[in-house]
Amino acid sequence: MRILALLLIAVLTQGCGLLYKQSIQQGNILEAEQVDALKPGMTKRQVALVLGTPAVQSPFHEDRWEYISALKEKEGNDLKRLTVVFQDNVLVRIEGDYEPGKAVRAGEDPATEAAGD
Repeated sequence: MRILALLLIAVLTQGCGLLYKQSIQQGNILEAEQVDALKPGMTKRQVALVLGTPAVQSPFHEDRWEYISALKEKEGNDLKRLTVVFQDNVLVRIEGDYEPGKAVRAGEDPATEAAGD
């Protein structure tokens, strides 16, 4: 009888996320290598080939593309954005949480990388 009760409790609480809550990744997942590949002077097409389709491409700001990534985990949320700005179809500026040459790759410690420079 106890095993049945424990099994019933486990099944009921699993749907509530008390036992396990899966991480949810949405938006543009950008790797450090992709961001590092961006160079001023690239065309919109070249940027799209490197980063993919932007999450936000406003008809009011045709020279501004937004790449947004959201990761929802049990511990909290992580939101990152990258904005690329064009002038006359040419990349002129990069803004946001990612910067070419400064993106941290998976498994690297930023403190160790800074000490090595």
